Amino acid sequence: MLEKLLTEQPNPASEGIEALSPEAILRIINAEDRKVAEAVGLEIPHIAQAVEAVAERLERGGRLFYIGAGASGRLGVLDAAECPPTFNVPPELVQGLIAGGEAALSRATEASEDDPALGARDLLEHGFAASDALVGIAASGRTPYVLGAVAKARELGALTIGISCTPGSELSRAVHIPIEPLPGPEILTGSTRMKAGTATKLVLNMLSTAVMIRLGHVYGNRMVNVQPRNSKLLDRARRIVAEAAGIDEGRAAEFLSRSGDTVKVAILMARMGLGRLEAERRLAGAGGRVSEALKNG
Repeated sequence: MLEKLLTEQPNPASEGIEALSPEAILRIINAEDRKVAEAVGLEIPHIAQAVEAVAERLERGGRLFYIGAGASGRLGVLDAAECPPTFNVPPELVQGLIAGGEAALSRATEASEDDPALGARDLLEHGFAASDALVGIAASGRTPYVLGAVAKARELGALTIGISCTPGSELSRAVHIPIEPLPGPEILTGSTRMKAGTATKLVLNMLSTAVMIRLGHVYGNRMVNVQPRNSKLLDRARRIVAEAAGIDEGRAAEFLSRSGDTVKVAILMARMGLGRLEAERRLAGAGGRVSEALKNG
């Protein structure tokens, strides 16, 4: 069964790779990696569909869950972990679940991926509900742990999305929105942490970033929900306020301080000549979207 999967096929381009020089090995890897972005690009219509559906759920109070095993699970956990510091959203808004739990993040526990009941149980233990969205991640598209979680999510009436790197996979058939980037056979046969893993990470980055943009956590192309909790982030926050408001960094620092170190509020104060309370009120009335608050002013 496994031998028929695209991710398990031998790659003619890397035949005999063990006998090559390091530079030749790297050139083959690099050439194969170029195929990944193209494969992901072909799936943009499906990724866009997922973005709209997930953003709609989150706007109504739902949450986004990723679930996977092995490398796929680690990629989901990584993307979820990056959302709070990047967009200042609560950690429970985007959650990553991996077969085997936290221990599996640093040590392989592949046996746990064969249990569909465990996937369903992990989902329920995290309070997953009908209002939420689940993204199942499995390069092969057949991981029982992931399929069990997807079946439970559908039973509850939640939105389900699947990311796999095999055409017409079991996972794709089980979800509402299938996403299937097909970068082809791996450089090392079956090592899906490579091209399939890269494709998966690109899709996850696109999905979460576009969802957060849709939810108003970005102004222009600036990360206006950054929280200045260290010197690097404080410098970034000052630069964002200065650029967005068309002022120098000294003035930006003043507005940032007066805003309670809230970049969005500082931008409105600087752009509209508002006090902190009025800027906060206008921002809240615009659903947290800076561009809408500026228009309504």
